[in-house]
Amino acid sequence: MPSSSPRIAIVDYGAGNLRSVAKALERSALQPVITDDPAQVRASDGVVLPGVGAFADAVTNLRATGLSDSVLESIEMGHPYLGLCLGLQVLFDEGDEYGCHPGLGLIAGRVERFPDQAPEGRALLVPHIGWNRVHFSGDHPMLEQLPASDCYYFVHSYCAVPRDGRVRIGTANHGGEFTAAAATDGVFAVQFHPEKSQHAGKRIIDAYAAWVAGC
Repeated sequence: MPSSSPRIAIVDYGAGNLRSVAKALERSALQPVITDDPAQVRASDGVVLPGVGAFADAVTNLRATGLSDSVLESIEMGHPYLGLCLGLQVLFDEGDEYGCHPGLGLIAGRVERFPDQAPEGRALLVPHIGWNRVHFSGDHPMLEQLPASDCYYFVHSYCAVPRDGRVRIGTANHGGEFTAAAATDGVFAVQFHPEKSQHAGKRIIDAYAAWVAGC
C-alpha cells in the first residue's frame, strides 16, 4: 500500500471486530492503524470507531483510556469520523442498555431498545439480525458517493433516537422506521456493519475514503 494512503485510526477500546474492519479499509486503499493510543488517534487523517458489545462498557472504556477525548478532538480538527454500529450509538447523550448511561454527547438524543411488539401488535424479533434496506437522504459528502438506497447487514437490539430529525440521514424498517445512519459536521455513522455487507459495504468504505481524501 502506498505510504501516501490516508492513515486511519481504528479505535481499539477493548471491543469490536477490528481485524475485519481493518481489512475492509485496506480494500478501499486506506492505511488502517488499530490503536489504543490517544495521540495516534489525534494524528491520523481519519477515525473509525467500530463496535460490538454493551453501550455502557464501551463508553466507560473510551473515557478510562482517554480515547473519548481524542476522538472528539479529532472530529473538531476536521478529521472525518466513521462510526460503525456501537460507534454510532456512543455518540449520543445516553443509552438505556442495562440502565441509563451517559454517552459521549456529540449528538443530542438517546439509544433505546427495540420494542417487543410492532405497532400492529405482532411480536418483533429482537435483536434485529440480517439484511435490511437503508434509504439515504440529506446533505453529506459521503452521500454524493452512495446510491439512494442499498442493503446492509445489521446485528443490534438498540437503536439511536436523535432529538433533531435532520441528524438522521439513513432509515430502515424493523417494526417501524429507525435510524440506520446519522451525520453531523465531520461525522458519518451507521448502525449496520459495512465490513459484513459485501459490495454494499465496500461502497460505504469507498465513500469514506473519498471523503477523507477531500478533506
